[in-house]
Amino acid sequence: MKQERLYTVIREPHVSEKSSMLGDKSNQYAFKVAVDATKPEIKEAVETIFKVTVLGVTTANVKGKVKRTARGPSRKKNWKKAYVRVAEGQDIDFLVTD
Repeated sequence: MKQERLYTVIREPHVSEKSSMLGDKSNQYAFKVAVDATKPEIKEAVETIFKVTVLGVTTANVKGKVKRTARGPSRKKNWKKAYVRVAEGQDIDFLVTD
């Protein structure tokens, strides 16, 4: 896979109460990823960028919420979430990528 694609597959880490509990218990981390990203692409991107061994990838398409404004209802964009499970003893530090 091209180097540019690796850095466009993973958008940002998804930090929530659920994802932080997953990281502590089962070595899983959540990421916001490109809508057209596939599981093998996500696996390769995480392994290359964070230098860890990925055991599994689970994805979920998240539908955008409908918000009401003064001008009428509007809709947030749909996005894709990926749960990545890394090998025992390894972890991902989001502050340092080297």
